[in-house]
Amino acid sequence: MPSLPAWTSRTAARLLVVLLALLMTQSGTGSEARTAPGTQSATPDRPRYDVTLRGNADGSRWTGRQRVSFHNASTGPLREVYLRLWGNGVDKCGTTGIPPAVRVSKVRGGTASRPAVNCTALRIALPKPLAHGERASVSFDVSITVPERNDRFGREGAFRFLGNALPVLAVHDARGWHLDPYVSTGESFYALASDFRVALDHPSNLKVPATGRTSTHPGRPGRSVTVSVARRVRDFAWAAGPFRTAVETTPGGVRVKSYWAPETSATGVNLTRKDGAAAVDRFGKEFGRYPYGEIDLVMTSEFGGGMEYPGLVLLGTTEEGSAVVHEVAHQWWYGIVGNDEYGAPWLDESFAQYANARFYGWDTRDCWSEVDWPSDRTALTNSMAYWAAHRGEYHLVYTAGSCALADLERTLGADTMARLLKRYAHDHWYGVSTTAAFKKAAQSVSDEDLSPFWKRHRIR
Repeated sequence: MPSLPAWTSRTAARLLVVLLALLMTQSGTGSEARTAPGTQSATPDRPRYDVTLRGNADGSRWTGRQRVSFHNASTGPLREVYLRLWGNGVDKCGTTGIPPAVRVSKVRGGTASRPAVNCTALRIALPKPLAHGERASVSFDVSITVPERNDRFGREGAFRFLGNALPVLAVHDARGWHLDPYVSTGESFYALASDFRVALDHPSNLKVPATGRTSTHPGRPGRSVTVSVARRVRDFAWAAGPFRTAVETTPGGVRVKSYWAPETSATGVNLTRKDGAAAVDRFGKEFGRYPYGEIDLVMTSEFGGGMEYPGLVLLGTTEEGSAVVHEVAHQWWYGIVGNDEYGAPWLDESFAQYANARFYGWDTRDCWSEVDWPSDRTALTNSMAYWAAHRGEYHLVYTAGSCALADLERTLGADTMARLLKRYAHDHWYGVSTTAAFKKAAQSVSDEDLSPFWKRHRIR
């Protein structure tokens, strides 16, 4: 593996260890969605998900009904939609006697084909073409079985993680349908800002942190119903287990709900809660106010690194704390300012790590190194197709990527860089960022030709 930059801060060194663990496990203002200038409108847009699920005794199986309505933003008719069943990414279509982890049945509002792309994509043909500006819906039964592995969709002891478990709509844009394969190193995900209303019926002894603003009410004897409402988010995730909990409100008015497994280090939990609350307020000032009102921090001792979802992050937590600041930064860079995580992972990972470095005051002077680059084909802007085939190089998206943005800050000046990022976030709030759009925005605030900068930093 190429050598990592020699950060000079003790805190940086500690957080870099957490970052490496994260890599190993990943085997503001305004209310309208904005897309990069000159790009074709992505569709189906403005999705609304209504979901009702019932969990079994330990939260390892969930069954129920899901409905999604959507609007056609494209100029041409929409004849089909695709559901992404990302929960099937690792085990694909299952094995004899063991079905896929996520199954869809009894589809209404369209005709389903056989699952494709290793059972991570399900085509649903619409009964008639959906014209530009029209709205339609499909509904279906869904069954979710949590795999027996410690992963973003998996379990640790008595605790269940349901990241990327809920079927969501694929995106169609100028490149066509995005039906990329699942990757365990990094993310394959690309979704448009959506509204969710999810009711989770579960045993009362389980706590259920979830994306969105949640409230829990009594259900049938021995059971409770946690209802979550989330507006303009790109995905929905939840967890379940006998968590310990605490709630606080930051000076900026964000409700931080902390959930942790009892054996998790108390020192690490306290540090994670402190840094998480500080980060959400700080990034709200730097990039635009956090719009969701609530964020859940889910902590266990053995979960490797961290994983981000809108309004909820999963965190492996030791005495040294966790990767909470990096994951909170993802609320803006991937969550609010979206991107195709398969096609351009640097647009969320490099930006989140740059924010992380600024938060901890890492010394990034001279952190860029040409020695780290294995070949001319390696570029910050490579897709996950490249990084999945060169797993040992993927850390560059974090390390070299944050260095490149730190160098851009020195090139533009700190105040100009701060204004650039805040304005860029505003212009792409709930929309989709692209490399071309960011380069154009950066060039617009500089009198210097940035072409040599992009070339040197392998931003293509």
